[in-house]
Amino acid sequence: MMNEKLREYAQLLIRVGMNVQRGQRLVISSPVECAFFARMCAEEAYALGCKEVVMNWSDDALTRLKYLHAEEEVFDTVPEWQQHFFNDHAKEGAAYLAISATDPENLKGVDTKRIVRAQQAKGEALKEFDRLQMCSGFPWCIASIPIPSWAKRVFPGVPEEEAMEKLWDAIFSAVRISGDGKAVDKWHAHLDTLRQRLEKMNALKFKSLHYTNSLGTDLTVELPEGHIWEAGNDVTLSGQDYIANIPTEELFTAPLKTGINGVVYASLPLSRDGCIIDGFHFVIKEGKIVEAHAQKGEEALLAAIGVDEGASYFGEVALVPYDSPISNQKILFYNTLFDENASCHMAFGDAYPCLEGGQQMTRDELKERGLNYSITHVDFMLGTPDLSIVGATRDGREIPVFVDGNFAPGI
Repeated sequence: MMNEKLREYAQLLIRVGMNVQRGQRLVISSPVECAFFARMCAEEAYALGCKEVVMNWSDDALTRLKYLHAEEEVFDTVPEWQQHFFNDHAKEGAAYLAISATDPENLKGVDTKRIVRAQQAKGEALKEFDRLQMCSGFPWCIASIPIPSWAKRVFPGVPEEEAMEKLWDAIFSAVRISGDGKAVDKWHAHLDTLRQRLEKMNALKFKSLHYTNSLGTDLTVELPEGHIWEAGNDVTLSGQDYIANIPTEELFTAPLKTGINGVVYASLPLSRDGCIIDGFHFVIKEGKIVEAHAQKGEEALLAAIGVDEGASYFGEVALVPYDSPISNQKILFYNTLFDENASCHMAFGDAYPCLEGGQQMTRDELKERGLNYSITHVDFMLGTPDLSIVGATRDGREIPVFVDGNFAPGI
């Protein structure tokens, strides 16, 4: 049964997640521990007539060694071959699969200045890749499978084999794979449900959203005129359907860069740059984070919002019902791909071009329309069982969007 589920998962990612086309190149970024599954995905892609599968391997242990011991200059440059690898494949329109699996505390104790410098160098070198990814210039999908270090963090106190089994079960449940061979059909039905809710949100044309809950969140988020809500599925500039995240439960849009005011408390820990940040909140004035506090990992949090000027502003607001397949598992995944789809969330950093005609706009045009730009994009969770969101329309009406953590009736 396990092998059947793995094959079904690979098929879901290749056929639905990226919708790989005959003659299209596929790039797979994967930890070395996930090589067996990366091979399955490659086999599935070749079966569809994929032109070539190109691998980009990573390894937690080597990454940690690099950040601890490499010479300083390494963190300020990106090799030319790596620039060409990402930028050239993106410009070609290759499909891109990222298998996300890492030890949530792999970089604990590493100098955060090295991490920030490496991010800044990468952001400058891979500008074209990042631009095309944000505006759907190529199909891309992020997915995960368990590795032991991650599984032991999610399920501490149990033997490694049992932790791996539990995490496999949780992931299969989150991506709607039960071994009956119907995952693709289930995903098409799920996307239809998201699309119906999306149409309702777009029809309301909200001017702002007001968030409150018992954690202390009291936040007003202004939305730019002409904004649009988007869901898990998208279409590239060339017309190729794809799903950027599997799993996905969200509706999302871009906020007005300077239109956010108040305080927001994270409802779940954030695993970022190999560190766990917990018990944190932001104070925001005119869109900018003016205070950031954390009970754990504050140094990493401050580093994350200091990568560049745009990192202290926001690029995404996303709606996810508390009553969702991932949230209902009551598991903290320590992996943003899953945790963000268990909770309403926001992202500080770069904005998706969620405007009418936004995919065709230049970066300067998006800035002029009020969207944020940054080399980073970091999601954090704010949803709770008592979260209230009230939308204000441009004609002065106030309409409940979320009541007690879930979408209000009629939305």
